Amino acid sequence: METLTIYHNPRCSKSRTALALLQERSVPLEIVEYLKHPPTRAQLKELRQKLDLTPGQWVRKGEPEYKAAGLGNDSTEDQILDAMAKCPVLIERPVVVRGTRAVVGRPPERVIDLLES
Repeated sequence: METLTIYHNPRCSKSRTALALLQERSVPLEIVEYLKHPPTRAQLKELRQKLDLTPGQWVRKGEPEYKAAGLGNDSTEDQILDAMAKCPVLIERPVVVRGTRAVVGRPPERVIDLLES
């Protein structure tokens, strides 16, 4: 099986659960603690394509940094991606990537969808 990449926050229970689900299945993993090693703007744009979601669908709108970045319902995709690149706490977690597809692991069981497709 190919190596999956998980953008992981060890302080997040959903992220820890998704990681455990993958580890229980002995899935080869690259674990990226994205708060320590944030994805670049280009990587976020690539994730957007793999997720097949608009950035507004996987940005953490409840974080204080969301409003501090001047983001709102009328923000463009580029504005949201720029903010996520500058402040990775805005990235919903976990994000798991397999080849050309990715999912946000909320609920954590969604990561299993990548294994079954």
